[in-house]
Amino acid sequence: MQERMRTHRLTGEQVEGLLGSARIGHLGTFGRDGYPYVIPVHYVYLDGVIYFHGLNRGQKLDNIGANPNVCFQVTGGFSLIQADAPCETNTAYRSVVCLGKAFLVEDAAEKARVLDAVVAKYTPQHRGRAFPGEALEVTAVVGIRPGELHGKHYP
Repeated sequence: MQERMRTHRLTGEQVEGLLGSARIGHLGTFGRDGYPYVIPVHYVYLDGVIYFHGLNRGQKLDNIGANPNVCFQVTGGFSLIQADAPCETNTAYRSVVCLGKAFLVEDAAEKARVLDAVVAKYTPQHRGRAFPGEALEVTAVVGIRPGELHGKHYP
């Protein structure tokens, strides 16, 4: 199994490409009850940092406040490889797993820069438009500084 992992690793360039192009990421945090909490998020990858946004209160922010260690995962190129026999069907995919430290973006200019990038990625028709008045006040932007990035694929 270890040999297979070595032959199916993504290159650094492929890892960066998948982080830049995947549409949904999965954020894993630790709840105060000790259980993992995983939630899908819209995100952007800018200057080596993963950013996501959401309401400025809630479980993911509570969890990050208690423990900033997070896991972030994206998948791309997913398709089934059908087989003639049961249990031999496989999956073609590319994936990246990031272990890192999450932090709340406090600087208003940085927050706006990240949100502009989110808009450009997900709703480009609204690019360059001003955010509604209180939107920035009720929106949290969180960054993840990767400590480890691992990518793999199955062709």
